[in-house]
Amino acid sequence: MSTRILVIEDDPASLELLFYILNAHGYSVRTATRGDDGLAAARSDPPDLVICDIQLPGLDGFEVAAQLKSDSTLRQVPLVALTALAMVGDRERVLAAGFDAYLSKPIDPSTFMSQIEPLLKEQLRLRGTPPPPSGSGAVRPAPRATILVVDDTPENQLLKRSLLEPFGYEVLSATTVADAMALIRRRPPALIMSDIGLPDASGLDLLRTLKAEPELVHIPVVMITATHPEQSMREMAMRLGACRFLTRPVDVADVLREVESALTEATASGGRHGHNSHS
Repeated sequence: MSTRILVIEDDPASLELLFYILNAHGYSVRTATRGDDGLAAARSDPPDLVICDIQLPGLDGFEVAAQLKSDSTLRQVPLVALTALAMVGDRERVLAAGFDAYLSKPIDPSTFMSQIEPLLKEQLRLRGTPPPPSGSGAVRPAPRATILVVDDTPENQLLKRSLLEPFGYEVLSATTVADAMALIRRRPPALIMSDIGLPDASGLDLLRTLKAEPELVHIPVVMITATHPEQSMREMAMRLGACRFLTRPVDVADVLREVESALTEATASGGRHGHNSHS
């Protein structure tokens, strides 16, 4: 059975980022956006670790910690505080409230797992359960390739980077169509993952520009959007040359499978920019 992590967080961007990182590493993740709902979830199905924001609707993180640590069934479950608090003494106050670790927001995806996995391994050792191997994941790591992420929202860029990098992909970023095309011409990636809505143009304009250049036409483009899920947009993107059209929220494993299959198809079709285009 997968190691179970409960995340209690009311900020949608932070919650989605945490879910993606943990799910990408093979953990079973449940979420709650209120303190009382998170407490109920922990009691109904005790997790192996709880990550809890401090500032929550319903019960705040301090009250959640107090109730978890007073529960004989749950008091041994590691509890990680996630907070934007930055005042002198806040760390000491959080740890004194019963939290086992303290992480500041915004989290750093490159160090996040190394901060929580020691707590998980100790918890599973005490239970007599073999810990998951470091860096384990539900999806087979893909061969290394360079992927360009085109998105003007920093949280979305961070989300996609944290999803792709643990599985062997090198990730480049651009926030506009102009910047993306300059980067593509300078260093053609193996695949492009682009949002639809961008500041200077749209993802559809990126497709039009890309497909008009013979040297770049074979690069597969995966469109991913939360704001343009309509069928007409999907059909337009596919007509213009997108190889995939994904709408968020989307399962981590599904994204990775689609990315790898798109890269495999591009290589099989004789495209110039396959898995090793960056080397």
